[in-house]
Amino acid sequence: QQVIDRHDILRSAMRWQGLEQPVQVVYRQALLPITQLDLSAEPDAQEALLKQTDPRHLRLDIQRAPLMEAYIAANPQSGEWLLALLNHHLVSDHITLELIVGEVQLLLQGQASSLPQPLPYRNFIAQAQAVSLEQHEAYFREQLGDIEEPSAPFGLLNVQGDGGSIEEATLDLSEDLAKRIRDSARSQGVSAAVLFHVAWAQVIAQCCGREDVVFGTVLSGRLQGSAGADRVLGLFINTL
Repeated sequence: QQVIDRHDILRSAMRWQGLEQPVQVVYRQALLPITQLDLSAEPDAQEALLKQTDPRHLRLDIQRAPLMEAYIAANPQSGEWLLALLNHHLVSDHITLELIVGEVQLLLQGQASSLPQPLPYRNFIAQAQAVSLEQHEAYFREQLGDIEEPSAPFGLLNVQGDGGSIEEATLDLSEDLAKRIRDSARSQGVSAAVLFHVAWAQVIAQCCGREDVVFGTVLSGRLQGSAGADRVLGLFINTL
């Protein structure tokens, strides 16, 4: 709760009903909802907690601040307490979650005085809005103006659904390959994620039989941010 009190973005909600355009509202106070679950009858408390708080079934109301909820439960086997913290991507990216956990740790250790001065997320919003909508439109028309059809692998266009039938496969990279990827990215002055984007473009091209492909991805927006962007809580993602 102290972390939420420190950062305006964590006290934000979205409003749109009856308005000409959606707005972000920052509340002076936003109490974190805490729900205690009884897992005494569950053989695996952690698995049960994760199942009951699965974001695919449990939704956050984006009209209510904060866009976070805490679910706690005692593990009857070990006696320890478990916490599942849900947070919405509208106000949080991966680095934001790390910053939240880091501040919580300092507070638990009694080191509140060492917390850095919170930087407002609104500075990033002002910077993003400095570029006009017309400039954005002109850029993407230049980049995508000659694209006449979507890049649909194997021609599959009807892919709407809840994702329940998706099968996932995971393959761990060897230490040698992981090192080569990092070294290659570093030599080009980019992140390893950029190389994976290029590799994925090659996969899509083969599956579509097309030389030019378009697909959606997300990139960190902190690299283009203002001073201190690495310490600001909030969503710094460019959807491309």
